[in-house]
Amino acid sequence: MAAVLPDDVLLQTSLEIDHKPYVVTLTRSQLVLEASESAPVSEGSNYEAFIRVKTDMIDLNEVIGVRVEHPASSKDKTLNKDVNTYTALEMLPLQLNVFTVYYIIKSNKHRWRYKALNITCRDHNTSQLWVESIRKTIHNICPNRPKRLLVFINPIGGKKKGPKIYSEKVGPLFEIAGIYTEVIVTKRQFHARDVLRECDLSKYDGIISVGGDGTFSEILNGLLDRTMRDCGIAQTPHSDPVSPKIPVGIIPAGSTDSIVYTTIGISDPVTSALNIIFGNKLGLDVSAVHQRGEFLKYSVSFLGYGYYGDLVADSERLRWMGPKRYNWSGFKKFLSKNTYEGEVSFISSTDTSHHPRDGNKCLKDCSICKRARENKNQSTGKSISAQISKPTENWQKVRGRFICINAHTMSCRCALSPEGASPSSHIGDGHADLILISNCSRVNYFRHLYRSSDRTSDQFDFNFIQVFRVKEFRFDPLPEHDDDADEQTMTKIKEGRSQLRPATIRNSVWNCDGEILDHPNLHVKVHCQLIQLFAGGIEEIGKEEVFQCPPCCSRKDDR
Repeated sequence: MAAVLPDDVLLQTSLEIDHKPYVVTLTRSQLVLEASESAPVSEGSNYEAFIRVKTDMIDLNEVIGVRVEHPASSKDKTLNKDVNTYTALEMLPLQLNVFTVYYIIKSNKHRWRYKALNITCRDHNTSQLWVESIRKTIHNICPNRPKRLLVFINPIGGKKKGPKIYSEKVGPLFEIAGIYTEVIVTKRQFHARDVLRECDLSKYDGIISVGGDGTFSEILNGLLDRTMRDCGIAQTPHSDPVSPKIPVGIIPAGSTDSIVYTTIGISDPVTSALNIIFGNKLGLDVSAVHQRGEFLKYSVSFLGYGYYGDLVADSERLRWMGPKRYNWSGFKKFLSKNTYEGEVSFISSTDTSHHPRDGNKCLKDCSICKRARENKNQSTGKSISAQISKPTENWQKVRGRFICINAHTMSCRCALSPEGASPSSHIGDGHADLILISNCSRVNYFRHLYRSSDRTSDQFDFNFIQVFRVKEFRFDPLPEHDDDADEQTMTKIKEGRSQLRPATIRNSVWNCDGEILDHPNLHVKVHCQLIQLFAGGIEEIGKEEVFQCPPCCSRKDDR
């Protein structure tokens, strides 16, 4: 343990923890707990001496909050409702001399929990002094923690547990941290988007989505639409969006929660809430989706045409099945193995140092995303995305018959695919991983899908798969020939005249972050780190620091 310098000591008092004496010291960055024992003193001495035998420390940047406890609060509920307030107060202890420090515990599985450390003072004034001093010190060293949040809860998303998850696991944590929340339970589709377009956002430090990826997508689009409108920016393929000043966060309560998995490493409401409380932020790339020059929406994780588009379209008719509908629809579409003719045009990344198959994962403090952020900040008034459509850049084209066309702006991890559908995709490098899967046998396509759930296999190591890291791409469906007749075959119509049989176009739909886009012709442009997300990044397993609770803390308080 490093010695505590006198200049760093803000407050020091002899207190009790678990009925044992401790010397508790508040420094500019830590809470130091020194267990002590009574030392023998000479007869007639007018003071009591202590020997310090053990020391534990809690970093203040890991403290969630601190508050004075009310030991009699549980008794209040048993009081007769007819008893007047004065009589009830007489039954409570006059001295509230216990305060509790709540701090986080990190495991090696990306999961965060918190502990409660109860400290007993001699009197109420001492307890209040400690609480106010700790709060002030935390504010000084962590000024960017949010203080006011706007929370949207989707009551029907996923397994319909959003309200329960918030009230039982998340709301109490925000209360401990002293965060004011305004909670809105959505009543219809686009409710959150409509609220964001009109409300005063200046009074909030963050917007929180309690739901799945679809709920977050709605909030993201509402916030970006509002920002573009306020800045007077038309949402065209050639415009450069402005980043909102307010960050967004997610409390997972959906079916897949891919965004949370990708940015934290686990779908866990408590871990997500703690990241929000501590103000951890990441810059996320956002793709603007257009169709024939008309803006459609923003995408933050995934665009899929063909197999994944057919899957989500089929699952919409099976909502009564809950999350299992995706597995059933995926199985059906795998058996049908539809393919679609089309042409994909794209602008590849000019940075040859990273590629979708380089094995470089996007983890906490990712150097690639950091370099992209620095390049964006150094640009003169324009982000990297403003330079995407320069005439000098070369568009590449790939034509063919595809089972699916996928574009990932993040790896899209989930429980079924721990490393993600594109394991080396980065959340903030200003690019998307474009994956083209040409027509192949069901066996080969199954081998590709199976490898998506394997942490060690390269799921793109097939001759029918092409992968590119792109800044922008377009897709156009192509006419395809009838299997039983050539395009030039003459056919008879009712009037007895002959005419050429026209080529047909058979289209799929696009899966955009779990929502359906019926427009097959898309123009997609990636904008580098357009939004800030409350998340800390995935810590590499085996290398992250594991925080253990001090021995003085009772383990029964584990949440």
